[in-house]
Amino acid sequence: MKIVITGGPGGGKTTALELFRRELLGKVWIIQESASAIFSSGISRDDNEDILKAIQKTIYYYQKNVEEIHTLQHPNKILLCDRGTLDGLAYWPNSREGFFECINSSFEKELHSYDAVIHFETAAVKGQDITTNNPFRNESNEAAIELDNKLKEIWKAHPNFHVVESKGSFIDKIINGVKTIQAVIDQ
Repeated sequence: MKIVITGGPGGGKTTALELFRRELLGKVWIIQESASAIFSSGISRDDNEDILKAIQKTIYYYQKNVEEIHTLQHPNKILLCDRGTLDGLAYWPNSREGFFECINSSFEKELHSYDAVIHFETAAVKGQDITTNNPFRNESNEAAIELDNKLKEIWKAHPNFHVVESKGSFIDKIINGVKTIQAVIDQ
């Protein structure tokens, strides 16, 4: 089973994944966010359209290859992906068609390469703080909401799509997120 954990910046995805990994030690494998790996290599965020496209293409192929490696190395574990291959579409500067042409794939192929999608809504939607420990995440609340909406729109086509809303306290949200992950796994 391969599950995408997605959502806008400051949604609690990484925190929930870490708690869930501890809860089900030995049963799940976490695939870390590819964008953070790319940006930690010295590549900087950039608004130049050609550079942005090259970055998103790199993130896509890195994600795809890492997922394949972990699938082969951990065949008996549930793979929980901190973001999925379609997340790059939310950052792509032009048309959807250009994204799929660049990665030589299709929306349907990417969507159906996952068994479920769980969207953690950004805390910015409720006006909450989205400060993160991730030094590569620097979006404003407005940008986080815009990305969150784009990601929700992209992934909602998946037949096993779930949303963990940003309401109440962060701890309640993380608990609800972990319960959602557990419910998807138990299906």
